[in-house]
Amino acid sequence: MMLRRLLTGPGVSNSMLLVDGSVLGVMVDMIHGIIEFLNLFFGGVLAGEELLICYGVRTAVAVLDLQPQIQLRHALIRKLRTVVPAIFVLTALSEIAAMSLDATGAGFRLRCLAALGLLVWLVATLFGTVPINKNTLAWRPDPPPNNWRVLVGRRERFDVARCLAAVISFAFLVAAVGMV
Repeated sequence: MMLRRLLTGPGVSNSMLLVDGSVLGVMVDMIHGIIEFLNLFFGGVLAGEELLICYGVRTAVAVLDLQPQIQLRHALIRKLRTVVPAIFVLTALSEIAAMSLDATGAGFRLRCLAALGLLVWLVATLFGTVPINKNTLAWRPDPPPNNWRVLVGRRERFDVARCLAAVISFAFLVAAVGMV
């Protein structure tokens, strides 16, 4: 961003940008802006998806009778086990790229906190929801295992942790972009 200010300061014309090689600086700033946009977009999608699952779908599923509830849980797990990791990977990759381009900027510490939130999300997912989801797919709707309510409650606690991690991470991303 500092380079952009230097390039557009007093006495700098468009023809000078082409002559002195500063077009490269403008291109770097443009790429940085695109990466920031993608990072915010994917971070927002991840946070939104987690909010929706945690506070929307979870409560709606809980009111169903046992057999349809387990069938719906199976369907959600099968669908979301590819979509959610893809969103996370795009968020994490764009965060790494944004951090590398902003290593000395004012928002770098906020980006580090956002990355820490993504790490918390990943740990809660890999060691919490993934094993529970794998076991849940083995449940038969009639009859489910005796401790199915306990397992659902445990899964929901991991959902809350993931949701908080994703939303807080997104908040730090927004703040980091605001620092520029």
